[in-house]
Amino acid sequence: MDALQPISGIAGFIAMVVKVLAVFAGVLLVVAYMTLTERRVSAWIQDRIGPNRVGPFGLLQPIADGLKNLLKEETLPAKSAKVFFLLGPMIAVAPALVTFAVIPFAAPLATPWGVVDMIVADVPIGILYILAITSLGVYGLVLGGWSSNNKYALLGGMRASAQMVSYEVALGLSVVAVLILAGNVTLTEVVWQQQQLHFWFALPLSLAFVVFIASAFAETNRLPFDMPEAESELVAGYHTEYSGMKYAMFPMAEYANMTTSAALMATLFLGGWDLPGSWDNMFWYHGLLISGFAADGSVILAHPALWKTLLTFVGFALKTAFFLVVYVWVRWTVPRFRYDQVMALGWKVLLPTALGYVMLIAGATLVLDQLGVPWGFTYGLILTVLSGLATAGFLVFMDRGHTIFGAAATAGQRSIARPRAPLPTHVGD
Repeated sequence: MDALQPISGIAGFIAMVVKVLAVFAGVLLVVAYMTLTERRVSAWIQDRIGPNRVGPFGLLQPIADGLKNLLKEETLPAKSAKVFFLLGPMIAVAPALVTFAVIPFAAPLATPWGVVDMIVADVPIGILYILAITSLGVYGLVLGGWSSNNKYALLGGMRASAQMVSYEVALGLSVVAVLILAGNVTLTEVVWQQQQLHFWFALPLSLAFVVFIASAFAETNRLPFDMPEAESELVAGYHTEYSGMKYAMFPMAEYANMTTSAALMATLFLGGWDLPGSWDNMFWYHGLLISGFAADGSVILAHPALWKTLLTFVGFALKTAFFLVVYVWVRWTVPRFRYDQVMALGWKVLLPTALGYVMLIAGATLVLDQLGVPWGFTYGLILTVLSGLATAGFLVFMDRGHTIFGAAATAGQRSIARPRAPLPTHVGD
């Protein structure tokens, strides 16, 4: 069989099974060690040591935590809806583990039996699949909160549903800006268009990038958006009555969602597995694996290799790890919002901003296409300048003079405009 043809037959089936097992095991491994990462990064931020007792450098701590949850007593509230109480954690964790299937994580691998695409399922609705499946996870939170027969758990579940609806719209609109440039909802096509543009979409779509990150924090219920489980108000929120492995499945779902959203950020805005240069450009075009087009429009065949697959996988893993560390860093740096602030940010700020930005990008691409600007560096540079101006305006508006220009300067301006009354000289005043 020609090595530049997609793998098929029995070899293709075996390759698919291997990919499914590898991706599933990889996601579970990342979920397990995100707990250790969370604790070590928070310890570093707070000038502590963190877990370092179980295994060398504490690397076996996730295994110890798993055994602890397996051996803990399982509680079942007497007045709970028992069937739904058990279904809640399952519904929460299942969608989180299957969404990674449509994300490409490396360049195609050449084998003696054909080329293996480094993606479990290259479905033509990749982004829509992720948005649809991840939205199902909130049913587990709502069901767990309602079935617990606990008012704090019920409020947590209601907050989770309201928060998901509020930020899903802004997140979807930020993805629409990506689809306008990519012209396709398939994630492999999104990676390919970034390779051909010579710009990762984080630059020409910088404001969509900012809106997507903020919405992703809210979608995964991470600080400062962890209102469904705010312990200062709701004890522990939707999982107040859970213990043992049933409780552990909720953090597993959260970390799995974080992993998927981090991988999606890397794919949509940082080129996915693409690395600088054109040496790793690969895309299927009419049954041929090509790296691009010549000046006369003819295709240039790609040359996949094991070292290219490994390097691109490392690049994709580093990009995903970067966003995961940002998740943890923000949690232990930014204080929790009030619930009304969370709702106002979603409906009054991010939603109109994302909608207006979609109109801006759609108009800009229409003008560039009408002017005949070719898809490439110049096209990306014009959009980068336009998006940079829009992003700067948005950040200045959101900052309101506190960080960019400095709170001290703002306070000084206020004191000049409106002098304070003199302090009393003695108690009698």
